[in-house]
Amino acid sequence: MKNNTIITIVLLVIVGAVAFFAGIKYQQGQRPASFGQFGDGQGQRPGNNRNGGLRPVVGQILNSDDKSITIKLQDGSSVIAILSSNTSINKADQASLADLKNGERVAVYGQTNADGSVTAQNIQLNPMLRGENSTPPASPTTNQ
Repeated sequence: MKNNTIITIVLLVIVGAVAFFAGIKYQQGQRPASFGQFGDGQGQRPGNNRNGGLRPVVGQILNSDDKSITIKLQDGSSVIAILSSNTSINKADQASLADLKNGERVAVYGQTNADGSVTAQNIQLNPMLRGENSTPPASPTTNQ
């Protein structure tokens, strides 16, 4: 009788261990329902926030041409944003390359290149970013 109890306990431990490891292997083969469902393998939809998850380069346009714009950053440095036929330019409505004028405030979303320039995917004119004051700065006045 004592041998039957020991054999039963050993068999239960073995069955429990096999079931535990089988469950682990099964779970490893499963993917979360939302993982990669949008086709980019990251589980995040590109362009979902209009910026594709990229950090913006924000500042004033110093110079612009058909292929790039140079943006002056708040720290005084500048970044070149490279434009392509796929670059979208927006204000409150769709905008165009002609709307990129020197002195305009912009937010450029794109991939940063090795040389520090940015390949623009989206440019927003007069962007309102998180934490910014909603009123534009007053134009300077001179006292005479």
